[in-house]
Amino acid sequence: MTKKDYYELLGVSRNASDDEIKKAYRRMAMKYHPDRNPDDQKMGDRFKEINQAYAVLSDPKKRAAYDQFGHAGVDASMHGGAGGGASFTDIFGDIFGDIFGAGGRSSDRQAQTRGADLRYNLSLTLEQAVHGATLEITVPTLVLCRTCHGTGAKAGSKPSNCRTCGGVGQVRIQQGFFSIQQTCPTCHGEGKVITHPCLDCHGHGRTQETKTLSVKIPPGIDNGDRIRLSGEGEAGVHGGPAGDLYVFVEIKPHAIFAREGKDLYCETPISFTTAVAGGEIEIPTLSGQLKLKIPAETQSGKLFRLKGKGAPAVRGGASGDLFCKVMVETPVNLTRRQKDLLLAFDRELNDGQNHSPKTNSWFASVKNFFEGL
Repeated sequence: MTKKDYYELLGVSRNASDDEIKKAYRRMAMKYHPDRNPDDQKMGDRFKEINQAYAVLSDPKKRAAYDQFGHAGVDASMHGGAGGGASFTDIFGDIFGDIFGAGGRSSDRQAQTRGADLRYNLSLTLEQAVHGATLEITVPTLVLCRTCHGTGAKAGSKPSNCRTCGGVGQVRIQQGFFSIQQTCPTCHGEGKVITHPCLDCHGHGRTQETKTLSVKIPPGIDNGDRIRLSGEGEAGVHGGPAGDLYVFVEIKPHAIFAREGKDLYCETPISFTTAVAGGEIEIPTLSGQLKLKIPAETQSGKLFRLKGKGAPAVRGGASGDLFCKVMVETPVNLTRRQKDLLLAFDRELNDGQNHSPKTNSWFASVKNFFEGL
C-alpha cells in the first residue's frame, strides 16, 4: 500500500516553516483525534498518520532525510512508526500553559522569588546636597528569619512535598478532551508544605526588622534624584536574591538661596546711596562671604553673576553659578531734616537734564498710548 505524502497529510507546502507545520498539526489533530471521534475507526487511523507525519516533519534531520529519500529515508528511524509525535495533551500544553501557569517544576525545590524593592524619602538641607554628606537612615524591612534561615520550618523539621500535586506545584484538571494544568490550591504553586512552622516567622521564612544603613550623598545631588543601595531591600523567598533600596532625595527650602539645576539664586538689598554712587557689598555663598563690587548708577533688580559659585555637577563637569539680584532699598523712618534734604535733592534733579531715562521713557509711552485712543 502506497504511503501518503506527509506534507499532504498536514495540508502544507514542502517549503512550509516549522511554525506553519506545527499550526497545521494542531488543527488536524483536533479534527481527527479519537477522543472527538470515538465511534469512527477511520478517524483514529487518520490521526495516527498525522501524528507520524508531524514526528518526521518537526524533526530537522528526519525532515531532511524525508525530503531527499522519501519514506525510505525515515522508515528505519521511525521503527514502524505509529508511536511518534506528541500526545493530544502536548498539542495544547504550550497554549494553556501560558494561560493557566502550567509547566513542570522540580519537586526538589521551591520557587525562588526576588525580594521587593523599597523606597526611602530622604530630606536634605541645601548645604548637604551641594557639599555632600554621609547620613544614617533607619529602614523597616523583611529579613531572613535567623531561626529557620528562611525555610519557614521549625528546627528539626523541613518542608515536605505537597500531597495534592506531588511537589510539582500544579494539578491537572480534565475537561472533556482538554487537559488543563492549574496552580495547586494546597501549596499555591510552591510544591512544598510546612507541617511544623517556625515559631519566630510563623512559616513565612522572613521577619520584620529595622535596619540602620549609611548613605553617602554625592556633592551636587538635586531634588528628585535617587540613590540605589543594592541588596538592601526585602529578603528574597526560598533563597531568592534580596531587592534593592532606592533613596529618593528631597531638598528643603533655604532661607537665602533658591536652586535651579546647578545654579543658585539670591536677592541682596543695597542702599540708595550705594546704588547711585557705587560701592562694595558682602554677599553670602554656601562656602563663605564674598565681596561684590556695585558700579555707580546700578538699577534695582540688576543681576550679577558669580561664576562657579553654584552647585557642583553630580556626574562631573563644571560647577554652576551664583546669580545675585540687587534690590535698592527705600530708606524708612527718616527725620524731618533728612526728608528736606531728599526734597531738595529731587528739585536739583529737575534741572532739565535726563537723570531718570527709564522714568521719562515710560511716561512718554503712556502719553502716546492715550493720544492713540
